[in-house]
Amino acid sequence: MPIAYSQGFSPHPKISYASAAPTGVASEAEYLEIGLNATVDPVELMSALNAALSPGLDVIEAVEAPVGGLSLADRIEASRWRLELPGVSDDALAGAVKAFVAADEVLVERLTKQGRRTFDSRSAVLLIEAVSAPDGVGVGECAILDLVVRQVTPAVRPDDVLSGLRVVADLQLPLPPRATRLAQGTLTPQGEILDPLVADHGTALSSER
Repeated sequence: MPIAYSQGFSPHPKISYASAAPTGVASEAEYLEIGLNATVDPVELMSALNAALSPGLDVIEAVEAPVGGLSLADRIEASRWRLELPGVSDDALAGAVKAFVAADEVLVERLTKQGRRTFDSRSAVLLIEAVSAPDGVGVGECAILDLVVRQVTPAVRPDDVLSGLRVVADLQLPLPPRATRLAQGTLTPQGEILDPLVADHGTALSSER
């Protein structure tokens, strides 16, 4: 595959993720851009990548980026998440969500490359809702959080929102949460998330974990 490389003393393949998922979470909606130095049929590219990738990481669509079109990063405006919270009751989560929504600001702290940073976890949240767990999810109590977060800087991650729920309502997690990104892309005026490749069939390569 004729992958393009950066210039300089230490060339790197021109591969970039847009809003890559944090470590330790699952995702059904990851997108990346690959720079090539020759035109390649997208179907052949997809086949070659799938042959080389580990089981469970599957490329489901490959498209050619239009010249002069928006970059992939410009098309990623929000993400939708499902957070499974084993050991947390529906009532406890619903109460915490109510307190979070009512707050004008929910400050949390995270360790970044620049040191510890405090930021607002509330303003980036477009939707937060406690939903009933479907049959077969979890053992015993397992509350489910439906979450839509706008792409901002610094990025507000699912664990930041959980930290915010702990701040406003002392929501404790007896077991590690399980986070899955369900979608990411362009926001409509109605608050829906559209696949960023829909507009013209692409600015990037779509992959699924």
